[in-house]
Amino acid sequence: MQGDEAPLLVAEGVTKYYGERLGCRDVSFEIHPGEVIAVVGESGSGKSTLLSLLSQRLELSSGRVLYRLDGRLRDLSESTEAERRRLQRTDWGFVHQDPREGLRMNVSAGANVGERLMATGWRHYGRIRSTASDWLSRVEIDADRIDDAPKSFSGGMRQRLQIAKNLVTHPRLVFMDEPTGGLDVSVQARLLDLIRALVADLGLAAIIVTHDLAVARLLSHRILVMKDGEVIETGLTDRVLDDPARAYTQLLVSSVLAA
Repeated sequence: MQGDEAPLLVAEGVTKYYGERLGCRDVSFEIHPGEVIAVVGESGSGKSTLLSLLSQRLELSSGRVLYRLDGRLRDLSESTEAERRRLQRTDWGFVHQDPREGLRMNVSAGANVGERLMATGWRHYGRIRSTASDWLSRVEIDADRIDDAPKSFSGGMRQRLQIAKNLVTHPRLVFMDEPTGGLDVSVQARLLDLIRALVADLGLAAIIVTHDLAVARLLSHRILVMKDGEVIETGLTDRVLDDPARAYTQLLVSSVLAA
């Protein structure tokens, strides 16, 4: 993490209501280049809503999200639809819990990765295929599977392919929604090691939603603890998890220790 750099993304009073029901309220923080922030809490705490707001997949009820473009922070609500699409294709990645939401299941693994390159202007087939092959190897998928469709892959392989698809354009910021959810424990451990290595090697900033405090401890520098749509505690990950100040956070930590 480069703590002395200007922030990459700033959330100011981010709030979302679904009619009268609260999604999240008054969330403010900033993330710097190379920093990983985990958002934790129980189901229904608002963490996935927050991720969707930050990544412009949901419209805010109030507040704003600023992102560093061309050397300055810009309010994303003032950007054009074309600019937001370009961000999501190039400068951002989004890793879904269910890889079927982030992959085209009936086209080849190589095409899934190559599509994102083509969206940024790549046109040379041989170069696209070679880069896709390199990335399959980088996420521990045999390059011989480049022409196989994700529907023939295991859950862990699909998730690794989704990661390759998102990282091939070297984004500055990656959003991850429960990236190890639903996988066997042994598969989770392997995937976590891979994510940690790739984030460090590429110097990525990442915002990771997880209910698993072990995932948060392994991957993140800082942590946001959410309850009932609000951030109730934040700080360095080890400090918050080793010495939680709020009763709710203490309960989360103790429930893991008791498991």
